[in-house]
Amino acid sequence: MRVAVYPGSFDPITCGHMDIIRRSSKIFDKLVVAVLNNPSKNSMFDFAERKKMIEEAISDLDNVEVDAFNGLLIDYVSQKKYDVIVKGLRAISDFESELQMASMNRKLNSKIETLFMMTATEYSFLSSSLVKEVFGFGGNIESLVPKNVIGNMIEKFTEV
Repeated sequence: MRVAVYPGSFDPITCGHMDIIRRSSKIFDKLVVAVLNNPSKNSMFDFAERKKMIEEAISDLDNVEVDAFNGLLIDYVSQKKYDVIVKGLRAISDFESELQMASMNRKLNSKIETLFMMTATEYSFLSSSLVKEVFGFGGNIESLVPKNVIGNMIEKFTEV
């Protein structure tokens, strides 16, 4: 069974993330969406909230699950005995930093492959940070995030 890991912060999950998840789930027997659980990072949503939003967004995908990791991604992937790391790329600027990380991961464990997947063109500009900024200024994010995320965004912004 070929298992791939799609890592990220997913704060919040976007339609660009979902594009990579849906396409990757067709290529691999199992896809693990691995949420970086970094307590020192100032995230809008805590790990439990991000995990729940992702689980709701992927509920129609039988071969996709959500997990968390701390520390080095390559250590997590090695420990779980997964085969591939999937990294989504939006633009050439993503490629440079992702290539460096993939090269380091390969140096640390040459058995783990990294697959780069270009996001769909309509999401090539999209990031979680941009979604939060647009939403914070009252912009419409309906076409940028899964439907279940919008309620969570409204709730989070009314708490502040």
